[in-house]
Amino acid sequence: MAAAATVRWLRVRRRFCLPLTDRRAGPCGLAPSCRLYSGSTALPKVEGADVTGIEEVVIPKRKTWDKVAVLQALASTVNRDTTAAPYAFQDDPYLIPTSSVESRSFLLAKKSGENAAKFIINLRPKYFQKDIAEPHIPCLMPEHLEPQIEDLSEAALKERIKLKKVKASVDMFDQLLQAGTTVSLETTNSLLDLLCYYGDQEPSADYHFQQREKSEELEEDTAENKGKSRKKAGLQFGVTWRAKNNAERIFALMPEKSAHSYCTMIRGMVKHRAPVQALNLYAELLNNRLRADVYTFNSLIEATAMMNDKFDEKWNNILELLKQMVAQKVKPNLQTFNTILKCLRRFYAFGKLPALQTLREMKAIGIEPSLATYHYIIQLFYQHESPSKGSSLVIYDIMNEIMGKKFSPQDPDDDMFFQSAMRVCCSLKDLELAYQVHGLLNTGDNRKFIGPDHRRNFYYSKFFSLLCLMEQIDVTLKWYKDLIPSVFFPHSQTLIDLLQALDVANRLDMIPEVWRDSKEYGHTFRSDLKEEILMLMARDRHPPELQVAFADCAADIRSTYESHDARQTAPEWPASALSCVAVLFLRAGRTQEAWKMLGLFRKHNKIPRNELLNEFMDSAKASNSPAQAIEIVQLARAFSLPICESLTQRVTADFTISQEQKEALGHRTACDSSSDSDSDSDVGEGK
Repeated sequence: MAAAATVRWLRVRRRFCLPLTDRRAGPCGLAPSCRLYSGSTALPKVEGADVTGIEEVVIPKRKTWDKVAVLQALASTVNRDTTAAPYAFQDDPYLIPTSSVESRSFLLAKKSGENAAKFIINLRPKYFQKDIAEPHIPCLMPEHLEPQIEDLSEAALKERIKLKKVKASVDMFDQLLQAGTTVSLETTNSLLDLLCYYGDQEPSADYHFQQREKSEELEEDTAENKGKSRKKAGLQFGVTWRAKNNAERIFALMPEKSAHSYCTMIRGMVKHRAPVQALNLYAELLNNRLRADVYTFNSLIEATAMMNDKFDEKWNNILELLKQMVAQKVKPNLQTFNTILKCLRRFYAFGKLPALQTLREMKAIGIEPSLATYHYIIQLFYQHESPSKGSSLVIYDIMNEIMGKKFSPQDPDDDMFFQSAMRVCCSLKDLELAYQVHGLLNTGDNRKFIGPDHRRNFYYSKFFSLLCLMEQIDVTLKWYKDLIPSVFFPHSQTLIDLLQALDVANRLDMIPEVWRDSKEYGHTFRSDLKEEILMLMARDRHPPELQVAFADCAADIRSTYESHDARQTAPEWPASALSCVAVLFLRAGRTQEAWKMLGLFRKHNKIPRNELLNEFMDSAKASNSPAQAIEIVQLARAFSLPICESLTQRVTADFTISQEQKEALGHRTACDSSSDSDSDSDVGEGK
């Protein structure tokens, strides 16, 4: 039965089969039974056959994919969510920060938690041996921090050097020398590497994180604080080179010294702020007919810039080092030129021409500049907030050269370019240039160079401030919704810039929404922001619906002055804020609240403006309330304001007042006039 069914199925299949044509058909119109492959496999040629329809299949070379290639491909399909907080803050919804201060506290707390977790893992490594990560992530696994070799040997010394045990390594080296054991040159050089890198001190658990933070603080010091920053440098880095330390002692005990030994010592001295000793040791290296490597020359260039010489002398010394590199056949690298440019920033105007020469030489030998290279040039040519016209052309040449390029990390300072470039765009007030910088940031993976949290906030704050100043309001509001809070949390000055843009575009109806956002982002107690909002709302009269919305916003702002924490003192009412809130209540028809605000002037000893008193007098006239009008006059008399006389005349002319009110008003006037005459007489007698 099965065989018969199979035969029937084959007949049906042949019935529905169609002859293949074009490239799938063979030379005789039939489909070939095999594919043709390039390589060793070949079919014999058939004479007289038409081979035009045969396509040769070329197998591509095997490509080795990265372990995270699939993850990278998936990540490239996901765009940024403009309605969500940055990814770094997406943890517990209750802990998502709403301001720049909270975001920094969040990141510091997160870093502290990572350090605590690493401490626990390294303290009890036997409980964390299961590796579930694929691909393997070494930094998540426990580190073996305790030495396993206890005997006195060179292997034990190597183990302690690998574990970065500075004191234990030095003790083991001394014990080996006392025991008469000769330590190999390679191991001694490794020990020198450890001592010179950490400055002959035990490294802390978060050493690299601390060094990065401190270098950023030194980088951001302004030119005015140059003298202070030099004094702070040693304190901030914590470790300075001490004379006759273990590194110098071990270096002196070495029976033979290689070029690596000298280079390690030189780099360690430069890193820990001992340029004079480094230059002297380099002279000793030359006397021993040894050659330095490119990294040592980079450190020597930095040491030359640290010397207290004139700018031209420093530059000549740097050129001499470059000539020695040529003589020793040492090819410079990217760090060599970046170090020169980094040093030239301290030369001010003298360093501009050498910087351009360095950049041209860099391109002439085929070294592609990194983002840090352009960052140093921008810092050199735009050291002031208001750059000159000549220097303002450099940034345009840089952007024309690098526009559309994708960069990869090559220098530790690559993440400072976009911050410095956007600062220059804001100084020049060039919106088109700012769009070019922002477009470069969004090219490829260049967004990774935006830097840490505080640099990202600086970049976007400058960019958005320039948008508020130069862009149309509709475009500015689109950027506002796109960037905040998904990219950065605005400062109070950012919101003030937005308010001023709304004022220029006559879009004051957006002010209540800006106030709600300012409360959400933690700017409730920013007096400058609240006063700006109140001033814009109270400056002109608006339609009734908008006046009601402004009055609600003013009532909300009033609550920030009245409600405060028990541990804090209540914020003081400024006179301008009192006047604006009272006027907004008055224009919205909330008369009772307005008169309560007027009473706060006397309570807080604030002087009301003449315009405010006139507006309250108009309100009293509209409601035909002479009692309120007399109260206004009494308030003006309490502060001895010049407008008191005109207010009194308005009361007598515009209101029907009783005899008692006239007598009270006249009595007040008489008292004031008598007090004025007494004061004048006292002054005359004094003369």
